[in-house]
Amino acid sequence: MLTAISPIDGRYREKTKELAGYFSEYALIRYRVRVEIEYFITLCELPLPQLQDFDHSLFEPLRNIYRNFTEQDAQRVKDIEKVTNHDVKAVEYFIKEKWDAILSPLTSHLSPLKEFIHFGLTSQDINNTSVPLSIKEALEQVYYPMVEELIEQLNDYAEQWKQVPMLAKTHGQPASPTRLGKEVMVYVYRLEEQLRGLKDTPITAKFGGATGNYNAHHVAYPQYDWREFGNKFVSEKLGLEREQWTTQISNYDWLGAIFDAMRRINTIIIDLDRDFWMYISMEYFKQKIKAGEVGSSAMPHKVNPIDFENSEGNLGIANAILQFLAQKLPVSRLQRDLTDSTVLRNFGVPMGHALIALQSTLKGLRKLILNEEKLQQDLDNTWAVVAEAIQTILRREAYPNPYEALKALTRTNQKMTEETIHEFIQGLDVSEEIKEELMAITPSNYTGV
Repeated sequence: MLTAISPIDGRYREKTKELAGYFSEYALIRYRVRVEIEYFITLCELPLPQLQDFDHSLFEPLRNIYRNFTEQDAQRVKDIEKVTNHDVKAVEYFIKEKWDAILSPLTSHLSPLKEFIHFGLTSQDINNTSVPLSIKEALEQVYYPMVEELIEQLNDYAEQWKQVPMLAKTHGQPASPTRLGKEVMVYVYRLEEQLRGLKDTPITAKFGGATGNYNAHHVAYPQYDWREFGNKFVSEKLGLEREQWTTQISNYDWLGAIFDAMRRINTIIIDLDRDFWMYISMEYFKQKIKAGEVGSSAMPHKVNPIDFENSEGNLGIANAILQFLAQKLPVSRLQRDLTDSTVLRNFGVPMGHALIALQSTLKGLRKLILNEEKLQQDLDNTWAVVAEAIQTILRREAYPNPYEALKALTRTNQKMTEETIHEFIQGLDVSEEIKEELMAITPSNYTGV
């Protein structure tokens, strides 16, 4: 879409179009219709006295209003909104129109019962259930599978490379060797832990009338336990958890926790992107070349790690917005102000950027070609890293000042080679058995467990 303002709906539309079913204006209206209809059905199941004779076989035709919801239906709601200047009231009127078209020709005597659509509710009872529901289903159906696909890819690489020794770098300097597969496994572990935490975070909804006290419900039907009704409706019909004490709007605390959990996952992926960018720069990996692709408009030889860079940039934008959402939404003047309304509509934006990033990271990972020769070369050129192993064994043997002895050897401008290290070992006042043990240590096999 060349005229789109946002790259999410423009340049990256193919990567984000799946989210339109959850976070577009059309999707928000459809979720609102769904909540309104399920609420009416639950009133019938209670039942309220006036609804006790409502034919339950009509539930499915009512549900089909949101199941078969079209863009034309959404446009009709928007047309009604032009008159009402109220988006949720427009949804109520739309459902009543559909009621007249679907039910009234067959059951005209039921027409007065359509006034129980939106009975006792305020707009936020619909918004603060519709939006969490859209977030829940987008996470489950789009976001979680994509993160799990990344974890699976990393897990595959961790297994493939578990025996590949690699020079570690701490503070950017050569450090005790590691294994490439283990370093990849660190990201598998981190992502699995944070994804588990995200999945365990409750997705909550506000449902309690104009100021959270079920005033209208209670004054009309004081004999019912409306809090229990709300709990059951929110959990059983929507799969959410009802917030027990609220103002007119959601407290948004748990929604903020969701955003923070997503931010942690994004931050881990940024870390991963930067590491693999560095590994490519260090020539530990080459990249698959695709015919016709251009790396640089001026330098024909270049194959740039653009996928990891694209991912990092998109995750940065996503995290900035997620942080704002998590900080802003729980704050509202007195029983509510309207700032949350416009802010909530933007959740699809960080989700979109995260989705672009995940696909870019996966693309970058799948273009990697391991360059074991370069990894081995760096190990062979950095014999100083076995100093830790030697001094540790010497400590075990109660050798005097082992750390200082290795420090004096290695912290010079002299290049440490296999010969240098072995010459040092031969000069130690230890048994031949200990010398053999020390001589067997190399940068390639000193990789721990």
